[in-house]
Amino acid sequence: MQAEACFEAYLKQSLNFELLAANLQIQGAKETLGELDYIVRNLQAEKVLHIELACKFYLFDENAGEVAEQKWIGPNRKDSLYEKLEKLKHKQFPLLQTSETSKVLASLGIPKPTSQELCLKAFLFLPKKLGAEAFPKHIKDCIVGHYLKLEELVEDVAAHYAIPSKKEWLLPIDSITNWYHFSEVKALVEEQLKVNKSPLIYKKTPHKMERFFVVWW
Repeated sequence: MQAEACFEAYLKQSLNFELLAANLQIQGAKETLGELDYIVRNLQAEKVLHIELACKFYLFDENAGEVAEQKWIGPNRKDSLYEKLEKLKHKQFPLLQTSETSKVLASLGIPKPTSQELCLKAFLFLPKKLGAEAFPKHIKDCIVGHYLKLEELVEDVAAHYAIPSKKEWLLPIDSITNWYHFSEVKALVEEQLKVNKSPLIYKKTPHKMERFFVVWW
């Protein structure tokens, strides 16, 4: 929801796009069929677009699947890039072609989009010992940290640690106010690992800032 609000604000002030609709609910006879994230007019190309937005935190697990998209998984292994793309192809994008969507667009006076696009904003994390050299540039540009297991979490006496809530993941790191010593954050990490939750950790020293997940799996 935070990412959606930011993207909507961007579209509203953009000189290149006109926002025609956001979070457009499509109702069927008995239930909601789905939602179209954004309908916009590209003012330069003079065409109407349907844009789906996704903001994801993915960790690279070489053993999670056979194709590249299956190897990028959520911190708690509950979703993956592959699942997201499959849902987009088979549910979210086809929603535009339904008669129910056509009726909603017509009632609002919005032209039917002539193309569909995905805006995927990704925060990617690699295993601690894996370098980014083998990945293409569009992947490298999204790599922001690493992940490790609890036994790999080693104390750094010069560091302070934060464990932001999920609502704080999109905030600038320097806006986080609660910082802990190693023993304190390790205890908090252990509490989350016991219930199969992989926390995001920020680590800062006088000369460096890092972010990483500690995984339970």
